[in-house]
Amino acid sequence: MNAYKDFTARLKLLVSKQPNPITTTLSNIFTMRLIGNKTHGDLAEIAIPEFVNQYMYDFKSEHVGKKLYRSKSKEEDITIINELTKTEFPVSLKAYGAGPIQLSTDKENRMFPALEKHKTPIEGKCIGEVWNNPVFSNFKTINVLALIYNEKIMKCNILVFNNERAQAAVTTINSVVKGSGRKHPIYRFFDGDGGKVCEVRYGGSAANALQRGFWSDTKSSFKYFDSITDGWIDYSHNRILVQLFSHALITSADGHQSALEKIKEDIARLKEISGITK
Repeated sequence: MNAYKDFTARLKLLVSKQPNPITTTLSNIFTMRLIGNKTHGDLAEIAIPEFVNQYMYDFKSEHVGKKLYRSKSKEEDITIINELTKTEFPVSLKAYGAGPIQLSTDKENRMFPALEKHKTPIEGKCIGEVWNNPVFSNFKTINVLALIYNEKIMKCNILVFNNERAQAAVTTINSVVKGSGRKHPIYRFFDGDGGKVCEVRYGGSAANALQRGFWSDTKSSFKYFDSITDGWIDYSHNRILVQLFSHALITSADGHQSALEKIKEDIARLKEISGITK
């Protein structure tokens, strides 16, 4: 088992035994959408490392953004360290609504041209040639932790893309040039039942570089994701947290220190209730 899979297995075990801490954390993260549509994603990058540091034995985590001016060598939002093995690995956090999700980027636009060299549909031994192309080597090391929400029903999920299951399932790759108001073509990967597994977006210099790369869909390709929370769980908005933020932004560091001490006391209380002694 690689380091990331070991971590997600341990996280799933923790959540199954003590669901309250992660439910509280996810509720607080998604409450940030009341402040701004993208605020929750940024704050998830500091909330999840703190969750790991507070609740997970043998692991510690750091928000990569804390390292000012650092150039990312891999797609990462947080770093996790297994304190027993001293193994360090990057994790990309995605806080998305249920539906399309970007798994990796392709800033250098290498994936799309590599697929264009094949006649479509790409099938049989050509599928193996695609996967063996170094351009697609990062597909095997996608460390995406997806925090997925559905605001209509107030439910959420933590999903991990199972790249091994997905790669083994692909039987056909097709070029898709029309549909859903699409401006640029994509290459879509299908399984033996004709179901969507993932896709590569987009080709050409006119395309949005931030959109390039591997995408999947937590609705139509749900079977290629594993759920850390063992399915959809309820979450709720914590409006007091919004008040806390608004007041904190107009108070001094002394006030923040006093509030932080109270918050630390509450974390200790929640750990005691959950039977977590770390």
